[in-house]
Amino acid sequence: MSVKNTKKRSKTNWKRVDALRDSGIDLSDIPELGAEFFSKAIRWPGKKKQITLRLDPDTLAFFRKHGKGYQTTINAVLRKYVEVCKSRTG
Repeated sequence: MSVKNTKKRSKTNWKRVDALRDSGIDLSDIPELGAEFFSKAIRWPGKKKQITLRLDPDTLAFFRKHGKGYQTTINAVLRKYVEVCKSRTG
């Protein structure tokens, strides 16, 4: 990013950051991520696909009343349903 693309000039000393080696970074306040973390991690499924979906009016109204992001919420509910179904059969 160039200085022309930002409204405020960065106060970060980027030459110092670029010169840092991995061994010089203090990680004491960041916990190491172990096997348990990665066993619970969700793999990103990829780019979303646009479709047409017919929903009952009351179902759509329920999600829409929560405002912006209701389609993302519908996707999350469907994803949870898929996970539950897979855990029962798999």
